[in-house]
Amino acid sequence: MTTDQVLIGVGLILLLAVGSQILAGRLRVPALIVLLPVGFAAGALIDDVNPEQLLGAAFSPLVSLAVAVILYDAGLGLDLALLKGHTRRVVVRLIWIGVLITWLLGTLLAAALLGMSQRAAVMIGAILVVSGPTVVGPLLSFVRPKDRLQRILIWEGSLIDPIGGILGALVFHAVVASTGHHFGTVVGGFLASVGFGAAGGVIGAALLWALFRVLRLGEVLGTTAQLAAVIGVAALCDVLRGDTGLIAAVVMGLAVANLPGIDVPARRPFFETLASLILGLLFISISATVTPHSLRHVWLPALGLAVVLVLVVRPLVAAVSTLGTDLTRGERGFIGWMAPRGIVAAATASTFSATLVAKGIGGASEILPATFVVIVTTVTLYGLTASLAARRLGVVRPSRSRPLLVGGDPWVVDLGVALRSAGLEVLMWSGEEEQREHIRQAGIELAPGELLAAATGGAAELEGITAVYFLTAEDDFNALAAVILRGTVEETVHRLNAPPDSHGVVAPFIGGEILFGADLTWPALARKYADGAAVLAQPAGDSLPPDCELLFLVRPDGRLDPVMEGSTPLPGPGDTVVLLAPGGRGGRPEGDGL
Repeated sequence: MTTDQVLIGVGLILLLAVGSQILAGRLRVPALIVLLPVGFAAGALIDDVNPEQLLGAAFSPLVSLAVAVILYDAGLGLDLALLKGHTRRVVVRLIWIGVLITWLLGTLLAAALLGMSQRAAVMIGAILVVSGPTVVGPLLSFVRPKDRLQRILIWEGSLIDPIGGILGALVFHAVVASTGHHFGTVVGGFLASVGFGAAGGVIGAALLWALFRVLRLGEVLGTTAQLAAVIGVAALCDVLRGDTGLIAAVVMGLAVANLPGIDVPARRPFFETLASLILGLLFISISATVTPHSLRHVWLPALGLAVVLVLVVRPLVAAVSTLGTDLTRGERGFIGWMAPRGIVAAATASTFSATLVAKGIGGASEILPATFVVIVTTVTLYGLTASLAARRLGVVRPSRSRPLLVGGDPWVVDLGVALRSAGLEVLMWSGEEEQREHIRQAGIELAPGELLAAATGGAAELEGITAVYFLTAEDDFNALAAVILRGTVEETVHRLNAPPDSHGVVAPFIGGEILFGADLTWPALARKYADGAAVLAQPAGDSLPPDCELLFLVRPDGRLDPVMEGSTPLPGPGDTVVLLAPGGRGGRPEGDGL
């Protein structure tokens, strides 16, 4: 290809990847529903959008390294402390039992429906065992299932991808060798590869520990060092033993997220952004390699394969994996209705099918288009029905807001009590033990002492929290913590405004979502409270106390709308208003200390 063709091809792939994700966001559908048909259409209509021609032999190893980065990011979101009891039992079963059942039945179905040779059927059966966090994660964010259910499916997707990649590589080598009795060899090689990849991940985690504990890299250099370490370790593992870099990447992510000795200054959003970009590029590139001609005689039997995988194989895997656990019938049903195929299935099929075709293996030319059809079918089906299925099965988290109030001053505690009286499940956090005791006495749920530190360090998200409100007297803390936590909760992160005469280092200069307007700063609120003001919750239709300040509206469906600088929500029928009413407590309370 000429230089101009390469430039046009790379530019188009990038534009199509990001544009498809933007369009999917506007349509409120999973990005893969748009990425796959767009990539397929681009490959059919534009000759320059062909990654195999653009990159040649470099395409396959670059895909492998890109997937390693995605799985490292997935590992960063896995908290080992939450993997216990029946949750751990179900995840372990979904991995080993699920892989075996899906591989076996997928092989039999592929041979029967697609008319493949035994070797090609075994190959596609191994390819289709995977799911993946880049597919499951966005679907679960849209569906919002209960916390335990979400953890199980995220863990399964994050762990089954590298295991499926290794299984695919070992089956590929066994199929190519084709001496007829390779099951024991495949099992032994699989266990050896998992061990090798885990060892590589341990070495990579030790490297990161040395970089951050000895060299004490800053945030920018620390982020690039993480990326370089992941790619370097994954590449070395793949060179020494094929596809073990995926296991190493997940292990490194798990280590960074869970080991207390690894204090990483880099922020998680960088890897989330990078993983999103890589996901778009890979799906556009891989789907562009599927031609309409290759689908002509494959799409209908491949569709039948996908339907049986969805309606028979996955429910069977879920039933066996959850047997004897305390999961509810609804949770078991939803696990049986969530197994979309993702990027590892596409990458494995793209990597191995061409070599199998060159070896003359019967039906090998159908592996990539059939995998493409299964991916499109499962992603589309689950993407369009998962939310309805979750509601029917009763496994959706309550739609009511669950705010976290950060601060423990008397007026903040009263605010928590008022929000709770309006029907919300309120969580509070404070770093001072005296304030934490006042929160307990008010009967409000108190967040663990380490919760905020873990979240601001990027090691864990605030599960179940819909919004965070920073209401402490420390303006700089409010501003910095709000910036760091932005993106870790379902809704926005808000903070009090700094006073006009503030001498803070950062608070007066950082924007963000400002609560209550410019005048209701912490000193102003504390002063009003000391003068007898009270935080009240009452129906919106009742007469309001004179000179009151509107703070929040609680909608009939439990949604919490705060008053923000330059934006005041309008009350409607059935709303509850949360107010700061002057003199509501009858004057200055004794012993208030404000």
